[in-house]
Amino acid sequence: METLTHARVLAQAPVLARFGHAISDPTRARILLALADAPAYPSDLADSLGVSRQSISNHLTCLRGCGLVLAVPDGRRSRYQLADARLGHAIRNLIGVVLAVDPACCAPDGRCLA
Repeated sequence: METLTHARVLAQAPVLARFGHAISDPTRARILLALADAPAYPSDLADSLGVSRQSISNHLTCLRGCGLVLAVPDGRRSRYQLADARLGHAIRNLIGVVLAVDPACCAPDGRCLA
């Protein structure tokens, strides 16, 4: 197994922090989970998540800025998808690990109970 060098840690830490920022908001986390299942239009995301279209737009802008989602032009609209299919696998794996480590660690709304 490769040892993480100090330089590599310094280079990768901001990437992980950016991911952490993206999933720190429950709405953004829900958007990522939805897009892990299938690409979607912002209006469909807003309807399915029960969030205003303006809120969805703001969160999608953040997720695009973090490099996690892409807007794919589709006629006059844009469809959103994960920037990389591996991200969907990583999200599902992360959920599985957190639940396996301590299923009682978080409240249903995502707050840490520790």
